[in-house]
Amino acid sequence: GGAYASFGMITAFCAGQLLTGPVGMKSYQFRATRYYTNKPACGPKRGHGSVQPRFAFEIMCDMMAERLALDPIEFRKINAVPEHSVTVNGQKIGTLGLREVLDKVADASSWYERRGHLPKGRGLGVAASMYISGTNYPVYPNDMPQSSVTLRLDRSGRVILLSGAADIGQGSNSVLAQLATEELGVSLENIQVISGDSDLCPVDLGAYSSRITLMTGHAAQEALRRARAVLANAAAKNLSENGHWQRLLNRPVRAQNLRFSCDRVFHEENPEIDLGFSKVVELAESAHGSLVFTGNYRTMPRGGAYRGGSIGASPAYSCTAHVADVSVDQETGKITINKIYVAHDCGRAINPDLVEGQIEGSTYMGTAEVFLEHFITDVDPGARNGMLINPSLLDYRIPTSLDTPDIEAHIIEKPDPAGPYGAKEAGEGPLHSAIPAIANAIYDAVKIRLFTLPFSPRLVKDALRAKAREELHAPA
Repeated sequence: GGAYASFGMITAFCAGQLLTGPVGMKSYQFRATRYYTNKPACGPKRGHGSVQPRFAFEIMCDMMAERLALDPIEFRKINAVPEHSVTVNGQKIGTLGLREVLDKVADASSWYERRGHLPKGRGLGVAASMYISGTNYPVYPNDMPQSSVTLRLDRSGRVILLSGAADIGQGSNSVLAQLATEELGVSLENIQVISGDSDLCPVDLGAYSSRITLMTGHAAQEALRRARAVLANAAAKNLSENGHWQRLLNRPVRAQNLRFSCDRVFHEENPEIDLGFSKVVELAESAHGSLVFTGNYRTMPRGGAYRGGSIGASPAYSCTAHVADVSVDQETGKITINKIYVAHDCGRAINPDLVEGQIEGSTYMGTAEVFLEHFITDVDPGARNGMLINPSLLDYRIPTSLDTPDIEAHIIEKPDPAGPYGAKEAGEGPLHSAIPAIANAIYDAVKIRLFTLPFSPRLVKDALRAKAREELHAPA
């Protein structure tokens, strides 16, 4: 792990803890060791602690399926972790769309019609994974809320949400704004999300472990629903005092019968009985003073009853499947990804465009690790031992748009009770199974197993030569 511990211990735990689904097992043990080295320090990134072991596990799933003469997709379905169950290492699973994501990528890629019928040098590979929707164990352990949101209603009708969650490009501010639109019926142009530090905003533990939609979303939803209750009572009182509406209804207007939509508050049975949203805010502020509300998200105890059992525990788990269509040039060793099909169970897609973008971005990063990304250090004896040889993006290559394969993304929705409107994560999970899907496709194409990344032409050629030697000396 380099010269410093950083999140090393957590990474070592995650490497084993996050392997017991979505394909499950009845017995389980892992051992992890974290080493200090004289190489550069490293830390967690997208899919922390899960990408590397998932690579090995999903390749082994294919190896087992082959030994058992089972289709790789059917093998995974047979061994799927049941929904609303507990894994062998004590993780509580809610909804888990393994069958749905596998069926989607199989259908999109014509898996059953094409696999085994493609010309030599071209193959299909599949892999699946699951990931956490925020870690149940806070990065700084304490009993305080992991997320807090403050909501302020301006008398002009504007809704202002203050959150310490960092929008680092994943669109979390948009998600909070859309929650406000859903709860209060206010148009997006009248909603402002302020994401700042704790000088201005309440504390949030930040953008890691794909936690913001579920955890910060819950905190925002709680604040919004508290505001909605106050506004509904104020609107009901005003409408009930209107003699015309009372004669029309022949009964008082009740808060539970009011709906919020299109910047209006109206009666569910008689929509003409309504008030503008800004008018309702004015009435509520006249009755209660400044309208400020808070919402919080606290985790419940989860995880196995053993040392480190809380690592990997989460309120909800997403699920992903990839099918890779790959060609291998046996003369040069060059691999070409013709297309990747990916389906991701995100619970509920609050913003489908953002979810699709996260799926595509994750899959892109997976293909980058397969072909180009390589952290090269000088391991020869001497003064430069352990030094990084490719320290810049000129030497540490990543794919351009010309190198990126065609990605076909599919959103699968299996709402989970733990998430706001059933939403689960989409920021990291769609990365994990991309890499082993490509590795399994290479095996289907030319019958070589690659266990070391990146898959360079030299590595492919060496594996093809080794396979040829084995076949030459194999008994008849």
